[in-house]
Amino acid sequence: MTNKTAIVTGASGNLGQAVVKKFLAEGYRVVGTVVPNDPVSFDLEDVNMEKVEVNLLNEEDSEKFVKTIIDKYKTVDAAVFTVGGFAMGKIADTKTTDIQKQYKLNFETAYNVARPVFNQMMQQGNGRIFMIGSKPGLSAKAGKGMVAYGLAKSLIFRLAELMNDEAKGSNVVTCVVVPGTIDTPQNRKAMPDAKFEHWVTPQSIADVIYFCCSDEAADLRQPIIKLYNQS
Repeated sequence: MTNKTAIVTGASGNLGQAVVKKFLAEGYRVVGTVVPNDPVSFDLEDVNMEKVEVNLLNEEDSEKFVKTIIDKYKTVDAAVFTVGGFAMGKIADTKTTDIQKQYKLNFETAYNVARPVFNQMMQQGNGRIFMIGSKPGLSAKAGKGMVAYGLAKSLIFRLAELMNDEAKGSNVVTCVVVPGTIDTPQNRKAMPDAKFEHWVTPQSIADVIYFCCSDEAADLRQPIIKLYNQS
């Protein structure tokens, strides 16, 4: 049996690691991206795990990365883009340079990989793409005080709509996963008095993403997946 291939960007992050481990456990071959000189140590000993340094802000480097994976493994069955970043700021405090920073971090890092992956999946006739949205990106009201972040994340939803529209009639589906507060060590430290049990774990997000790649979820189209728990 030939392993299916999954690309996971931001493989060293809390969510990235959970997604990598889930897909490996389910028998996938996983190619995970990390940034050059990544400060987070991520050395997973698994014969089906491949770690690659890629600057996802560079469109040419991102395309070369995807082409290398296609040349090596012939297909890309799933792609999960977890890279992103957060910033606070009301309109009065938000300049276009702030918006540009968030645009690059949250949109370009996804689009630079999504475009070549989407083109490959359209050629092979199947595949699943997952992008990480957010409540502020989904709703302007939820983005109050997070102007640059909310605007940048809102583009993820528009991109998914456009990709799903182009992919009509094929078995290529782009999903947007919208998590509530994710239970990470960083968030626990930042909000020590919160009810952690109300948050959503990286593992549960990874489980849902994998489920959406399974035969049982074959009928899902254009999904926005809200994983809030009680947060």
